Amino acid sequence: MDDDEKGKRFLELINDQNSVQWGVIAKLSSLIHSDWTSTKLKEDLKVLVEKHSEITKELNSLDDQTSML
Repeated sequence: MDDDEKGKRFLELINDQNSVQWGVIAKLSSLIHSDWTSTKLKEDLKVLVEKHSEITKELNSLDDQTSML
């Protein structure tokens, strides 16, 4: 992957990560309002945290490939 492709992918990942982070906040807020009793919200939150972790790993791998980023 050349530097232009890496740059584009980096920006896509940052955008995805931002969306996931807002999703995490929304689910956490809802879960707090449910007094931490909603199994569905807990599962949704778990999925979002896993997705955030995957995105972060990919972002880190772009940096590990000695790109200009």
